Amino acid sequence: MRYTQLGRTGLKVSRLVLGTMNFGPQTDEADSHAIMDAALDAEINFFDTANVYGWGENKGRTESIIGNWFAQGGGRRDKVVLATKVYGNMAADGDAWPNHDKLSALNIRRAVDASLKRLQTDYIDLYQFHHVDRNTPFEEIWQAIDVLVQQGKILYVGSSNFPGYKIAQANEIAARRGGTIGVVSEQCLYNLAERRAEMEVIPAAQEYGLGVIPWSPLNGGLLGGVIKKEVEGGRRASGRAADALADPTARARIQAYEDLLDKHGLEPGEVALAWLLTRPGVTGPIVGPRTDEQLASALRAVELELSDELLAGLDEIFPGPGPSPEAFAW
Repeated sequence: MRYTQLGRTGLKVSRLVLGTMNFGPQTDEADSHAIMDAALDAEINFFDTANVYGWGENKGRTESIIGNWFAQGGGRRDKVVLATKVYGNMAADGDAWPNHDKLSALNIRRAVDASLKRLQTDYIDLYQFHHVDRNTPFEEIWQAIDVLVQQGKILYVGSSNFPGYKIAQANEIAARRGGTIGVVSEQCLYNLAERRAEMEVIPAAQEYGLGVIPWSPLNGGLLGGVIKKEVEGGRRASGRAADALADPTARARIQAYEDLLDKHGLEPGEVALAWLLTRPGVTGPIVGPRTDEQLASALRAVELELSDELLAGLDEIFPGPGPSPEAFAW
């Protein structure tokens, strides 16, 4: 495994991030524990979750599964850089009370204590704002975070799904307050087929020293060889991938992508991950393997070297917006 610094921090994290969103809803606890053990064996040390994962009546279930895994000992907690998130309403569906969500000082205090209990740990390495809160000023948010840092409950703060201007606003207010390191990472939707983050989010992250953590690196499976699997009678596309393939233009683009990689003898999913690892500012994509082979494929992507010819071919199929602000200024 290769490692890098998380943004401007001294924290070393693996170039792949283990995503846990399926733990509970799709993957049972025993299999989830096996996947986390396999990730550690592969020297992946960066695990990502959120307080709402488990969803519906089972919100918090994913954190509990991770906590039970930590409780098995063997140095599991010490080896992991643990990231979780706050924002979503944790009340039972249909029973949402005010202040049970978003980024008020009250909810942050309530949410971090609940996450710590579920995770069976006394600190969170990276505490991420899962979404912007348009109603809570950053002065209040940073005051709440400062208390948690002083208490030793969290070490670093990250954002998720933030626009560029909110990254700037968060860190400028943190700097004015003094004593607050500010946001050190941004977790955003970013992949070959979805490059809008290059317009402002990634430039803002680079300007303020944030590590970029792309989620959905295969764009819901669309970049994982979905047409080839369809033809071979394998797993059919669903969700975002199925919706995209219903568009003839999008389907032709994915077919061109798979044809290009077939020409080079490469696997689509591995190239999609490897491409992200070439992008400026990217710390590592979030992967959510359901099988040992999927984990092995992700690990191969870390070592994969993409030629200039292949990179140019990928840009032809999935052109980015171009440099900011020229991309939208003229």
